[in-house]
Amino acid sequence: QVQLVESGGGLVQPGGSLRLSCAASGSIFSINAMGWYRQAPGKERELVARITSGGNTNYADSVKGRFTISRDNAKNTVYLQMNSLKPEDTAVYSCYADGIRTMTGIGFASWGQGTQVTVSS
Repeated sequence: QVQLVESGGGLVQPGGSLRLSCAASGSIFSINAMGWYRQAPGKERELVARITSGGNTNYADSVKGRFTISRDNAKNTVYLQMNSLKPEDTAVYSCYADGIRTMTGIGFASWGQGTQVTVSS
């Protein structure tokens, strides 16, 4: 089993900042990609940002220039720094990771439980 635990969500005013963290633990041999998705009420889940083990990143157009994804491979942790937040960023943000398990060599794809981000005055 591979578990992902997120932290850092909350309520922030428009223009404010938040930093999300997601730590992976369990039977992990290696992690390939880690990322953040979000889902707003009545909308489909969308990719916010993704980062590979080599540091390659990609972002949704709506967050480019405002959000930054990073990771600490030694800690199996991914971060999402969100600046200049807008009301339309309000959503449940979920962490994602895929890679290889220890012992079995079988791949995994795991999700966190989600953390609420609300941008409102």
